[in-house]
Amino acid sequence: MHKRRALDLRRACSDLLNHSMGWLGSADRCPICCILPPHMVDEVIKNGDADDRGFALETLRMSEQFRGRRQTVAQFRGLVTPAGEKRRTVYDAKQGQKLPGTIVRSEGGPPSGDPAVDEAYDGSGATYDFFKEIFERNSIDGEGLRLDSTVHFDRSYNNAFWNGTQMVYGDGDGRMFERFTKSIDVIGHELTHGITQYEAALVYQGEPGAINESMSDVFGIMVKQYALKQTVADSNWIIGEGLFTSKIKGVGIRSMKAPGTAYNDPVLGKDPQPDSVSTMYKGRADNGGVHINSGIPNRAFYIAATEMGGYAWEKAGKIWYITLRDRLRSRANFRRMATITLSVATELYGGSSAEFKAVEKGWKTVGVL
Repeated sequence: MHKRRALDLRRACSDLLNHSMGWLGSADRCPICCILPPHMVDEVIKNGDADDRGFALETLRMSEQFRGRRQTVAQFRGLVTPAGEKRRTVYDAKQGQKLPGTIVRSEGGPPSGDPAVDEAYDGSGATYDFFKEIFERNSIDGEGLRLDSTVHFDRSYNNAFWNGTQMVYGDGDGRMFERFTKSIDVIGHELTHGITQYEAALVYQGEPGAINESMSDVFGIMVKQYALKQTVADSNWIIGEGLFTSKIKGVGIRSMKAPGTAYNDPVLGKDPQPDSVSTMYKGRADNGGVHINSGIPNRAFYIAATEMGGYAWEKAGKIWYITLRDRLRSRANFRRMATITLSVATELYGGSSAEFKAVEKGWKTVGVL
């Protein structure tokens, strides 16, 4: 009976996986962007026990439920009224699926004592402060969009995501993953998806989708570096540090410094990210490798930033922000992004500057130029 149940679950997971991760074919269908890569969920389905596969199935089911919401909200910005200032509200879903849930902490309120609530509040605040103080951007939309977050979403939910109007965090299953509010760079990553939604609106497939994911990693890691006052040399450049339980063999879900080395675990598999175009993933899964191939522009940014030295946001981050805000278009590929970042570096620092050469070295090292 137990074996039959496990087999049925494996088939159900496989069916949903194929439906959820197939090539979307249409650029206007934008799936919800979660921090947990689908290839990692796929490995859990293949390698985990019945309980692990159950958690994976729930993750896929919820991702499917919210598919397309971000794209709809991006087309109808009037649906959300900006606060015009820093305005954080944290809700508790109480392990249910109804959003947003019950208000548990509002802007200016005291700590709740619930780690997930307070981490969501502090992390969204740190992200707001970073963009406001460094790039003079007033929240996600530039006009003071409210920063709403829901914690304790669903039971043992292994993910966090921006759904077009707010952040949503699962508590993790406690077997593989901790609560998803633990990593400030994850919060910065997901909120940056909102900024991309309002600015470049990058198509979520293929190279444009990988740039979308990379932009979130770039600004997510800078939010963490800014909060910790880390220089490029101080940072470990790991995305999702602290998400794994002690049972998992890995340091995080991605390494911007060394793509493909973040984890190697019997259940989660091995980090599949390439570090150059020569080993780029060319399959159809993961919307054409949006989470996988993001390692290529990630490493380009890491190299550019470390060549410049100091704090990443001072020069490299400025180049990438202007690129995202003003220059990128929805179907930009890696080469187009490289060209744009070099153009911005030229405008800011000159075509023979150390900054220009650092950006050029980044893109040449990963084989885009």
